[in-house]
Amino acid sequence: MTAVDELDDEARTLFALKRVAPTRTLAYGDHPSQVVDLYGDVSARPVVALLHGGFWRERYDRTYLTPLAAALAKDLNGCVALIEYRRVGEAGGEGGGGFPATFDDLPPALAALPGSGPVVLAGHSAGGHLALWAASRCPTAVSRVVGVAAVADLARAHELGLSDGAVAGLLGGAGRVAERLDETDPMRMPAPAAPVVLLHGETDADVPVELSRRYARAVGGRLLELPGTGHYAPVTPGTRAYEALRTALTET
Repeated sequence: MTAVDELDDEARTLFALKRVAPTRTLAYGDHPSQVVDLYGDVSARPVVALLHGGFWRERYDRTYLTPLAAALAKDLNGCVALIEYRRVGEAGGEGGGGFPATFDDLPPALAALPGSGPVVLAGHSAGGHLALWAASRCPTAVSRVVGVAAVADLARAHELGLSDGAVAGLLGGAGRVAERLDETDPMRMPAPAAPVVLLHGETDADVPVELSRRYARAVGGRLLELPGTGHYAPVTPGTRAYEALRTALTET
């Protein structure tokens, strides 16, 4: 994600939207960030679970996706779960984020969601990386995974130095990246059993569409490239790209 003073028009549109309070919040651990906000009808199935981006850093949290969660809950007439997780730079509870804590949060978060069936899992940016990782690691918990502007190729993102070395920050420093990619990079993990859809704007300046193309070629999944679209439009209600996301979440 881009620094606030460097926001493009898409980002300004999204961040100008009013934050929306959830119907209910539940905890899946003792750390303050181990929480899930539920929107809409909490008894509806399947649950759509969302993972936010921000290059895994503490200063970016789930709140920018609250308008998306509320809009999807209304448009899909269902339950949307906006998952928070421990992020790089956090402390407290049983420990801060980054490797392995950020990854360790995902299985219990999915297990804590309402109902007993698998969820439709979507993630934006770094959250897209985590969604692909979780779909591979927790195959029975996920019925469909949608990566939106996903950091789908962790090794390549590190090579590109995205967001001032965010991958190194996630994995404990540049010297630890190589040894930890097998556990953390969706490109090196088994393909998810669930169907995979990748949505990526062709003009995304934060996470290049190249990363989704590489994942689709190497691992699989259906890639939908969105012409004239950057990083934020797909998660901004009311845009044409949002309609593409809504379709990807519900198509059979």
